[in-house]
Amino acid sequence: MDRVTDRAPASPALAPLLSAEGQALLAELRDHDPAGELALATRLRRDHPAELVSAALAQARLRQRAVAKFGATDAYRMYFTPNGVEQATRGSVAAYRAARFRTLTAPTGGDAPRVTDLCCGIGGDAIELARAGFAVSAVDLDPLTCEMARTNVRTLAPGAPPATVTRADVLEYDLTGAGTLFIDPARRGGRGRIFDPEAYSPPLSWAVEAVRQVGAGAIKIAPGIPHELVPDDFEAEWISDGGDVKEAVLWYAGQRTPQPATPSAPVAPVTPGLCRATLLSPRTTTGSPTAPLTLAGRGLPDPPVRPVGRFLYEPDGAVIRAHLVAEVAEELNGGLIDETIAYVTADEPRPTPYATAYEITDELPFSLKKLKALLRAREVGVLTVKKRGSAVEPEELRRRLKLKGPHTATVFLTRVAGAPTMLLGHPATP
Repeated sequence: MDRVTDRAPASPALAPLLSAEGQALLAELRDHDPAGELALATRLRRDHPAELVSAALAQARLRQRAVAKFGATDAYRMYFTPNGVEQATRGSVAAYRAARFRTLTAPTGGDAPRVTDLCCGIGGDAIELARAGFAVSAVDLDPLTCEMARTNVRTLAPGAPPATVTRADVLEYDLTGAGTLFIDPARRGGRGRIFDPEAYSPPLSWAVEAVRQVGAGAIKIAPGIPHELVPDDFEAEWISDGGDVKEAVLWYAGQRTPQPATPSAPVAPVTPGLCRATLLSPRTTTGSPTAPLTLAGRGLPDPPVRPVGRFLYEPDGAVIRAHLVAEVAEELNGGLIDETIAYVTADEPRPTPYATAYEITDELPFSLKKLKALLRAREVGVLTVKKRGSAVEPEELRRRLKLKGPHTATVFLTRVAGAPTMLLGHPATP
């Protein structure tokens, strides 16, 4: 087992980029246009080694891709592999999860509580855990990835408790002394995404038992995991950021007494058997972002199916994945338009962060001819197409409609009480 710490020398693949020449080159390439790379590379190779130019250009491209996940301030100081960018946790999600880890750790008499981060990748979660005050023990099998994780944590969390990065097979890693465990199994293989949790690396069943063995922790999983695979003694949380579902997490508190929320960690404690939907950067009725919001399941029965009312609500993806549409429907005093479709309808507008509201103006049986005539009469030139329970492709629909006009509209291609239906409307005014 090869331990990588702050005292370890940089790997041959990373060392040139960490040199003064490499750092200057990366700074010069920060805002470069990838479309002009050929001419740029030719020019740079006149003054720098070809290998360094190639490595810097590759890293500059990865950093530009990583801005969407980590923000420019962090992304342009980090180091990535292509898989690292693809699989790393979004920074906002990792920071939220690090705050929730605080609810699993009791005071330690002055020492920083420890989290062991298995399958750490390039260190996205380790960075936020370190920033949250945890001593981090990170583990990954790939040596270059380990070196990048070490460099990233050292650079972005310089004042944090000591952190170590260990190159090891997590299946063989000794968990003795691990305080709390975080596992992010690989969910991609040579053929793309892996949908069977037992085909994760490591398998979900192994991860569940490892967390139970340590006594507390969390496992990052794909949002599409079947609910029946969630162990009864774990909490399942689906997380969206800015309206997009990013991941699901299984939380385990074991016999530990959940710590209450604090100003530094204003998050809910772990509750075994609970399903939760959490929205990061949700929008208020004024359009301003707020603190994370969480909706907890209450075991409600499915909402009734009712006729389409004046308003249609599209629940956040995390709400749908967590099977909490019934909780939102109760809040809205609404019902479903179809027993298999996650659209909620109501007669009155009620603001909620857990669903987007639309005012419906027309309800028609599905017909391209009727839709085209209606949009032409309304002079609609810009059409937002949403679908649920329909095989129609939005781009093909827009192409066939040949829209013209100054107005906008939204059409929902869906089913109402089992029948293919078109609902025309627009976002509800707050």
